[in-house]
Amino acid sequence: MASGLIWVCRGSTPRRNESDALSGPVETRRLRAGSADVGSRLDAWIARRLDLSRTRVQKLLEAERIRARVGAEAWFTPRKSDLVGVDWEVEVVVPPAAPVDLVAQDLPVSIVYEDADLAVVDKAAGMVVHPAPGHRDGTLVNALLHHLTDLSGVGGRLRPGIVHRLDKDTSGLLVVAKSDRAHLGLAAALKARRIKRLYVAASWGHLAETPTTIDRPIGRDPRDRKRMGVVEGGRRAITHVRVREDWRAAQLLDVALQTGRTHQIRVHLASIGHPVVGDSVYGAGREKGMSGAALGWARTLAQRVPRQFLHAARLVFDHPVSGASLAFEAPLPADLAVAAEWARRGGASGSE
Repeated sequence: MASGLIWVCRGSTPRRNESDALSGPVETRRLRAGSADVGSRLDAWIARRLDLSRTRVQKLLEAERIRARVGAEAWFTPRKSDLVGVDWEVEVVVPPAAPVDLVAQDLPVSIVYEDADLAVVDKAAGMVVHPAPGHRDGTLVNALLHHLTDLSGVGGRLRPGIVHRLDKDTSGLLVVAKSDRAHLGLAAALKARRIKRLYVAASWGHLAETPTTIDRPIGRDPRDRKRMGVVEGGRRAITHVRVREDWRAAQLLDVALQTGRTHQIRVHLASIGHPVVGDSVYGAGREKGMSGAALGWARTLAQRVPRQFLHAARLVFDHPVSGASLAFEAPLPADLAVAAEWARRGGASGSE
């Protein structure tokens, strides 16, 4: 039996209460342990396999929404500290997200292209793509509900029209589906890697080789569930990197995604010792490890970059309905463009 096999069913759950029925369908996920999983602590194993926080899994255990059995034996309610055993099968009932009323908000958003089926937007840094805990409104979705007449419903009630995402502090191009037909076509193209996404990033230090490909699995960091990391058993992730400009203690890069994992570019560049400039999560304080003239230059650049230096600059795909080839480009926004210009001028002299 393959390790960590997961399958999903709906409507067949060990426990269900009235509040579940009011808030939407309950999703039941089943996992079967393989030899590599034996001895893992239960809550950590479930969190890793289902991409949930460990705290979330523990709350599900407390609510008796998780049960286990060995082979054909009777189901039992496990404890969070139990160790996964041979032939364990685990069933996890995941309640739906708490209801959120989406409201249209007249927020500024740059729409670079629109037709009856889709739109392409240039997202500003600082804007969350869709509502989530801690960000109930003020998102790109709230803005799109105001500016567009239609959004597809395939992505669910909290993510209408959203086919792919950008981090809050990453700027640049996103394609948004207005019709369900377009959404399904775009999602299939994304899965088949037929949508090309090119980013511009600045990273600390200098790559030993260019171009280079980073092929390392990404998953939740077992030490901090709010972060991602290169982890054994994570999902395969591939990033292609080429140097565009050499600066004194950093480089401007063209980065192409072959896969699309959470924080992929930031995690991959950090994993090879060249984190994104301005990345407070995966590259905080990286410039402090430099010495000599490079140290002062790097500190100044860090002060001039107001957020992670990462921008989705180019998007190429075939229209999911008409089949027409579409290509869009978005120049660096002012905050990053100004920092890049300083790096170019100051890279040789170290002037500020």
